[in-house]
Amino acid sequence: MTLDDFFAGREASRRLFDAVAAAIASVGEAALRVSKSQVAFVRRRAFAWAWLPEMYLGRGAPLVLTVALRRRDASPRWKQVVEPAADRFTHHLELYAPEDVDAEVESWLAEAWRDAA
Repeated sequence: MTLDDFFAGREASRRLFDAVAAAIASVGEAALRVSKSQVAFVRRRAFAWAWLPEMYLGRGAPLVLTVALRRRDASPRWKQVVEPAADRFTHHLELYAPEDVDAEVESWLAEAWRDAA
C-alpha cells in the first residue's frame, strides 16, 4: 500500500500527515512503513505512527498521532497514554488542523526520533 492509497479520499487527514512528516524531516531521516491500518515512522525501531480513527470507530479526529516515549508525558493534550512495556509509553494525540503540529509536538517527535536510534 502507498501513502496515496492510505489517504485516498481523506485530503484533510493527508494535510495533517504532511505536517507531521515535515516536523520529523526537520529532525532527521526516518523510513516510512505504510500498512492498511497505519503509517509508521521508523529508525532502528518505530517511534511514531499516524492512523485514522474513522477506520476503527467510524468517527473521530481526522488523524491520530501516536508517539513512543521512554517516559510518561503529563501534557493535557494527550487523548490517551498507555504503558505497553516497562518504561515504554505510547502517547495518542488527536490532530484537527496542521497548526496542531506546533513546537510542543515537534519536541515530542524529536525526543522519540532520538530514542529510536
